[in-house]
Amino acid sequence: MHSPLLTEFYQELTTCTGSDLNALLPSGIQQEVGHFNVFNLDELWQPAREKPAVPYACRSFYKISLLTGRSRVDYPDKSFDLEQSTLFFSAPQTPHYWLPEERQSGYFCVFTPEFLLPAKSGVVLEELPLFKAEGYPVFQLSEEVGARVQSVFQRMEEEMASDYAYKYDLLRTYVLELIHLGQKLQPATALHPVHSAAARLSSLFAELLERQFPLETPQQQLRLRTAKDYADHLAVHVNHLNKVLKETTGRTTTDLLGTRIAQEAQTLLRQTHWTMAEIADSLGFTDVAHFSHFFKRHTLVTPGAFRGLEVV
Repeated sequence: MHSPLLTEFYQELTTCTGSDLNALLPSGIQQEVGHFNVFNLDELWQPAREKPAVPYACRSFYKISLLTGRSRVDYPDKSFDLEQSTLFFSAPQTPHYWLPEERQSGYFCVFTPEFLLPAKSGVVLEELPLFKAEGYPVFQLSEEVGARVQSVFQRMEEEMASDYAYKYDLLRTYVLELIHLGQKLQPATALHPVHSAAARLSSLFAELLERQFPLETPQQQLRLRTAKDYADHLAVHVNHLNKVLKETTGRTTTDLLGTRIAQEAQTLLRQTHWTMAEIADSLGFTDVAHFSHFFKRHTLVTPGAFRGLEVV
C-alpha cells in the first residue's frame, strides 16, 4: 500500500470488521502498479454494530460502489437519498460522507489512479464528470442496469480469488467498464461542457477549493484561505478571478470561500469531538471569537448552539 491514507483506510476496516489485515489485502498486489481491491458489503456488515464497516470519506483513492438499502450520500453542496439499487463514484478531490440508515448489501471497489496506467486506456480520471466536484456521481439504477453492474462486481470478486497470472489486467477492464457505464449515464450537459476561458477558470477554482477538504485532524490547516491565495495559485490577478466567478456563478470569490468554509465547520461540529479552538485554528481563524462571529454570520446560529442541535 503506497498511500498513508490508504493504509488508514485498511486500519479502520480491520477495526470495524475484526478481520485480519492480511485477509483484507489482495494477493500479488505488491507486484502491481497502484492498488486495487473489491469488497462485498454482506461480508463486511456486522449485525451488532449500528454502522457498517465502511469509512464514509474517500481520501487518497477512487471508489466505485453498488448499494442496496436506504442511505444518504452527503457532498459539500448536495445530498442524495438512496432507496433502490444505486451506483456512485467517489474521487480523492471530492469528499463525501455515506450515511446508511439500514442494513446495506452490495459491493465497492477502491483503486489508485496508478492502477489504471498499464491499461493505457487514455482515460484521465480527474477530467471525467463522474469524478468532478460539480459532476453527477450518483445513479439510481433500473433492474436491468443494476443486474449488469452487480455482474461486474461479482466477476471482480471471483477474479480476486483466482490464481490467474493476468488477473489484474482483467480487473482493470472491469473498472473501466464501470467507469464507461457511469459516463453513459451522465446527463448530456455534463458530457458536453462549455470550454470557454471563464468556464475553465471557474472549474479550476472549484476543484482547487474542494481539494482543501476534508480536514481530518486538528493539526491539519487550510493551505489556501483567501481570495488572493487562490488567485496566486491559479496564476491570475485576484480582480480577474473575482470578475470571472461573479460572471459564472453570480457570487464573489470571498463569498464562495466563506460558504465552503462554513460547510466544513458544520461538518466538523457535527461529526467530530474537536474543541472550538481546534476547529477555529484548522479553518484559519485567529481565535474562537472570530470563528464564532463568522459562523453565526453564515448560519444564523453560534457554533455551540449548532453542535447542541445535533440530532442523535
